[in-house]
Amino acid sequence: MIYDLHSHTTTSDGSLTPVELITRADVRQVGVLAITDHDTVDGLAEAQKEITDKNLKLQLVNGVEISTKWHGFEIHIVGLCIDPNDDVLQSCLDTQLHHREIRAQAMSDKLAKKGFEDVYKDAREMAIGKCVSRTHFAKVLLQRGIVSNFDAAFKKYLGKGKSAYVSPNWMDIETAVKIIHRAGGIAIIAHPIRYDMSNKWLAKLVDEFAEHGGDALEVGLTQISPNQRTHISGLANKYDLYSSQGSDFHAPARWTDLGKSLYLTEQCKPVWQHPKWRFAS
Repeated sequence: MIYDLHSHTTTSDGSLTPVELITRADVRQVGVLAITDHDTVDGLAEAQKEITDKNLKLQLVNGVEISTKWHGFEIHIVGLCIDPNDDVLQSCLDTQLHHREIRAQAMSDKLAKKGFEDVYKDAREMAIGKCVSRTHFAKVLLQRGIVSNFDAAFKKYLGKGKSAYVSPNWMDIETAVKIIHRAGGIAIIAHPIRYDMSNKWLAKLVDEFAEHGGDALEVGLTQISPNQRTHISGLANKYDLYSSQGSDFHAPARWTDLGKSLYLTEQCKPVWQHPKWRFAS
C-alpha cells in the first residue's frame, strides 16, 4: 500500500485541480492520499466526490498545511484527519489567507519599485483558489522573462533576505497544533530537513513541537538521503513522535511525483497507526 500524505492542488499552489490530482494518484497506484493545501481545505470535498463518483479504491485523508513562524523560520505544520468543517479551523485559515493577501500586496509593491508593475494582479489571476503564494509570484516573473527559471525568482527576488521578500505574519506552532487538534486531527512537522537550520536548531524545533503536543514528523520524503532519513527517524523516536511520509506534490515532475520513493525506517511508528487516524467520508 502506497501512502502519500502531503500533496497540493490548484486551491493553493499546486498545478492540478483536485479531480486531476485524484486521477493521477489513482493511475500511480497510490492507495492512501492526503490533500494538504496551504491554509485552505477548499479542494477536499471535490476530491472526495471524484473518488465516490468513480468508485475508486483510493482512500482520501482530509488534510491542510498551515504556515507558522518560529524564531525567524517559516515552519509548515501539516494537519491530517481533520474535520474540514470545524468552525475554529475555518476562522483561523481565513485569517491566514488574509495575511497572505497583505503579504502579496507588499511583495508586489517592492517589485513595482524595481519596475515590475502589477505582479500581484497577474498572480491573483493565476491563482485559481483563494491562496496567493510566492509560487504564483515566481511563475509570473518567469512568464514575463524577468528570471530564466523558477528557482531564480526566489534566489534573486522572493527568497528570505532578497529585495522583494516580506516577512510573513503567521501564527505560532503552538496555535497551529491546537487548531489541528480541535479539528480532530494529527499535527505533523512537514519536511523537517528542508529548513535552513543546523541540527541543533532542528532538535530544538522538534523538542518545542513535542512540548506543544505535536504528533509526528515527516520522515519519508521523495528526495532525502539515507543519513537524513535516519536522523529524522531518530528525532521522532527520541521525542516519542509518529512518522509520516509524503511527496509534497505540486506538479508532475521526475523526482517528486505522487507516491515516489516513499517509505519509513523500521524504527518508525507510522502515523496511520495513530489513534486519531481516519479517512475522509
